[in-house]
Amino acid sequence: MENKPYLSIVIPAYREQERIGTNLLEIESFLSGKNFNYEIIVVVDGSPDNTAQVAKNYSSQVKNLRVIDNKKNHGKGYVVRQGLLEAKGEYVVFLDADGSTSITHVEKALPELEKGADVVIGSRKIKGAFVQIHQPKHREIMGEGGNWLIRIVLGLWSFPDTQCGFKMLTGQAAHEVAKRMVVDRFGFDFELIILAKVLGFKVVQMPVRWLNEEGSTVSLTGPNGFIQVLIDLFKTKWRLMTGKYNIKKIK
Repeated sequence: MENKPYLSIVIPAYREQERIGTNLLEIESFLSGKNFNYEIIVVVDGSPDNTAQVAKNYSSQVKNLRVIDNKKNHGKGYVVRQGLLEAKGEYVVFLDADGSTSITHVEKALPELEKGADVVIGSRKIKGAFVQIHQPKHREIMGEGGNWLIRIVLGLWSFPDTQCGFKMLTGQAAHEVAKRMVVDRFGFDFELIILAKVLGFKVVQMPVRWLNEEGSTVSLTGPNGFIQVLIDLFKTKWRLMTGKYNIKKIK
């Protein structure tokens, strides 16, 4: 691209060969009607299927598409961090490859950033949010308990939903936060929020319309499990307490 993009879209992807094409076309359809430059970065997390190749096959239909194909699986946090650091846009948004939160939410998030916010957090738990299709009950119960623990341990009292897959940041906030992030798995969401806050960035919440898509790799145990998220939560608290994050207020 000749000009710096106004907006970068980062899409972490794992085992998404069946859905990534549809989502890319929806994003392109939305962005093609806008009067600004954009880039779309798909970061594939060592997927055992053909997610990367399928995404690349859409390069003729989706402008400014770049696919980063990690051969090894590292975790969602790793590839989101990688995408945020690769992004060149004045504003950067990341959203899930399954389309659970639509790209159209950018229309509500952009004005918040243009008015002075640095980070906009999508939330399924605040007024105005709508969950179109719910997760299985056992996952909702685990998620609710986890959210309360996150709020208590990190002091994020006003954030009832840290884990929603839609977050939008200024380019400055994206790079300053991402270069300090170390959580490779699903705990990266709360790490991003608390780092943004302690760095002095203005973080606001925005209600989203969300629907559960089958195919999640979240479980109780394992590298993407609920227990690992709790481990990463307490590790994040420890890093904050011991100065491991190299925090110096940016704003």
